[in-house]
Amino acid sequence: MIKAIQMQPSIAVIGSACLALGMGLPAVALSPKPVFDRVDRFSTNLPTATGADEADIYYPVSSPNASVDSLPVVLLLQGALVDKADYTNFASQVAQYGFAVIVPNHIRTATDPVTGQAFTGFFPEQQQVNEVLAYATAANTNTASPLANLLNPNKLGLIGHSLGGAVGLSAIQDICFPFLCTGRFSRPPELMAGVFYGSTFRDPRFGGMIPPIENDGIPVALIAGDRDGVVGNFAAVEETYEQIQDSPKALVTIQGANHYGITNEDSLRDPVRPTLDQDIATETIARWSGLFLRASLLNDSGALDYIYNQGDGLDENVSVTSEVATVPEPTSLVGILAFGVLGTARRLKRRQ
Repeated sequence: MIKAIQMQPSIAVIGSACLALGMGLPAVALSPKPVFDRVDRFSTNLPTATGADEADIYYPVSSPNASVDSLPVVLLLQGALVDKADYTNFASQVAQYGFAVIVPNHIRTATDPVTGQAFTGFFPEQQQVNEVLAYATAANTNTASPLANLLNPNKLGLIGHSLGGAVGLSAIQDICFPFLCTGRFSRPPELMAGVFYGSTFRDPRFGGMIPPIENDGIPVALIAGDRDGVVGNFAAVEETYEQIQDSPKALVTIQGANHYGITNEDSLRDPVRPTLDQDIATETIARWSGLFLRASLLNDSGALDYIYNQGDGLDENVSVTSEVATVPEPTSLVGILAFGVLGTARRLKRRQ
């Protein structure tokens, strides 16, 4: 077990987006603070088609102000050759926002689609989406599991780092993309959102072209450090965002972070050193990830406001481009607050 990481909020509770827009609607309490103060962790063997993956699972612990109930499931798809142990801080902090975060070590042999060279190591793949969903569904009804009766397996979100983000983007499109997928893949209806750090969707078979990303209305966020020396060209991240066909979507740029801002420690695999403190970078990525997932999976109005309206103005380390979905005319106040929009699509592009 691990102790909860105490989060340091950057702002006090503020009013809702609707109130900020002068609509005269009741205020919605907004805070970037996590919902839970403590997180537990356990390790398990997660069944796969070829055996089992060692996995760490993080989940919040009830506190006087919040009880654990119907936690959405979040699969963290690791970066290539990055051990699950390197995501301890990040996964703990995301779990504090009210999720069961599953972090497998998925070992396989992957073949480079351009050179044909084969590599064996930690390489995520799309089949993990269905395997983790099956595990979560079984664990929720298994009285011997620490997760018994705590989960809502009908709500699944993805977090991906680097290659894991490309795997997640492919899974959301319901395609079996070479190198990212083996065998067959069918996107489960439970998959409802994805947020990916340090990821692009370049197709190396065609000179790094980024094809249209048909996300079928599933919310997608890209988070990236502006000192990422692994993606090659930061413009590829921006182009990946532009190629996401359906809103809602967001691009969160973290100033001073590099490719490994999401891990416990920086890595020399990125030739560019970060200028943002590692702990601050990790907390920032976890906060924006957790709130994006709360907005997308739980229709949390405060999280919606933070992601699409006020968060970038309140976080000195980020700049945000976002686009919310077009919503039919709401018939109730609940409809307005649930989507955080007033019946029309808006593009918000804010730069510090």
